[in-house]
Amino acid sequence: MKPLRLGAKTFTWGSRTYVMGILNITPDSFSGDGLAATSDVVAAALALGRDFVAAGADILDVGGESTRPGAQPVSAAEEKARVLPVIQALAAELNTPISIDTYKAEVAAAALDAGAHLVNDVWGLRADPDLATLVAERGVPLILMHNRSNPANADLRERLGGRYVGVEYANLIEDIKQELLYSVELAHKAGAHDENIILDPGIGFGKTVEQNLELLNRCDELRQLGYPLLVGPSRKSFIGYTLDLPPEQRVEGTAAAVAVAITRGADIVRVHDVEPLVRVAKMTDAIVRR
Repeated sequence: MKPLRLGAKTFTWGSRTYVMGILNITPDSFSGDGLAATSDVVAAALALGRDFVAAGADILDVGGESTRPGAQPVSAAEEKARVLPVIQALAAELNTPISIDTYKAEVAAAALDAGAHLVNDVWGLRADPDLATLVAERGVPLILMHNRSNPANADLRERLGGRYVGVEYANLIEDIKQELLYSVELAHKAGAHDENIILDPGIGFGKTVEQNLELLNRCDELRQLGYPLLVGPSRKSFIGYTLDLPPEQRVEGTAAAVAVAITRGADIVRVHDVEPLVRVAKMTDAIVRR
């Protein structure tokens, strides 16, 4: 896999694990870290971004719409109002690549204009057909995530949050592979190049607790597709339901999941708790990337 240049940083796949820090500019994040309800959102996001970079984050991922089970969608206008001032502030001060977490072409275009470097699409180009054209024309990297989320399968509990139940796969890994390859095909048809494509198996999105555990343990099988792999287990409900813990108490469970993901070939891990998980990534790399 060719190295990827993002702003001032070069990502050399296989050399080490890169850490993506999550900046949720939402009032209803499942993880309890949404910043939209703070009195000065931009200042809070910039302070958190600074902390993440100081702790070793390689990418800052900015999102303005919650993707938790049962979350209500927001308009493109509202999403832009949330994320654009934050992206502008981060880009003006920090020399760290910024990702826009959106499936809407309109939001992605404005975010790229504001200083974002790549697009993180949780629907793998299936939600907005214009997004594939946009990223191809701009020549920017794109994260394609597998997603079978359906509100009909969402089970919501006050303490542990949402999870998916009753989701059926004929063959979990092969189904995910084929659906990811369909997203890749959409990108190719629009003119996107392979070196700009990163795949995400979609831990927590349209998968039961048991399916998430199996997927995490078998992520190495997705490396056969030939693309860099991003894995995002951070504070997810499969950890909460396994350990019977709310989101704010899932850092150890996340650490275990991140370590396993790295041993299974993850190139990027997407996390809320950057400082401890940068340490986990470095230690795991020291063991497995020798």
